[in-house]
Amino acid sequence: MGDGDEPWAVIWDMDGVLVDSGEAHYEAWARLFREEGIPYTREQFLQAFGQRNDRILRTLLGPDLPEDRLRELEARKEAYYRALIPSRVRLLPGAWELLHALREAGARQAVGSSGPRANVEATLAALDLGPFFGALVAAEDVREGKPAPEVFLVAAERLGVPPARCVVLEDAVAGVQAALAAGMHCVALTTTRPAHELAAAHRVVASLREVRAEDLRRLALGMGETGR
Repeated sequence: MGDGDEPWAVIWDMDGVLVDSGEAHYEAWARLFREEGIPYTREQFLQAFGQRNDRILRTLLGPDLPEDRLRELEARKEAYYRALIPSRVRLLPGAWELLHALREAGARQAVGSSGPRANVEATLAALDLGPFFGALVAAEDVREGKPAPEVFLVAAERLGVPPARCVVLEDAVAGVQAALAAGMHCVALTTTRPAHELAAAHRVVASLREVRAEDLRRLALGMGETGR
């Protein structure tokens, strides 16, 4: 079987990679903690970006946070966030072009997000992105969030592509760690973290405009890595 016959895939993280949603998430978290009388800084937000809500909340409020209280806080934060999607969430530069180019190149595509399924589905619907993706993996689909590799392994399984022929697009340190732990290639964007924190990725870029579908195909099929 030649390279052109081998299935390959690109798994997109959503926030900070596919869409510019950081400010909307920050506003939602800040509103929640303000209502709870809990100090919250932008640096805390950036450090936790890309992690699941339960991990974020237990890091900030303690590991013994009761389950019912955790779920209530999660629900409020995500309701605040979803209300902001139509007005505040936009595709990042280069995303639309790369989605089309990957489809033309024969890549199978999935979303692998730490966010709740309702958020992912609302975002895809608002931006009319659903037809690009053959699989969607969200927080409810895994037992362990990033940096554990489960979210990406489930996405690969649903796409029917071996992990070694998958490329993950990420922007968070936890996401890069998850991709590598899954045995996948990773291209990291410096949309939310500086390049040196993402240096473990196979390539680090400032924008999706720097990424070609052919670059990702070559990575996925082991035809040589693009420069870091």
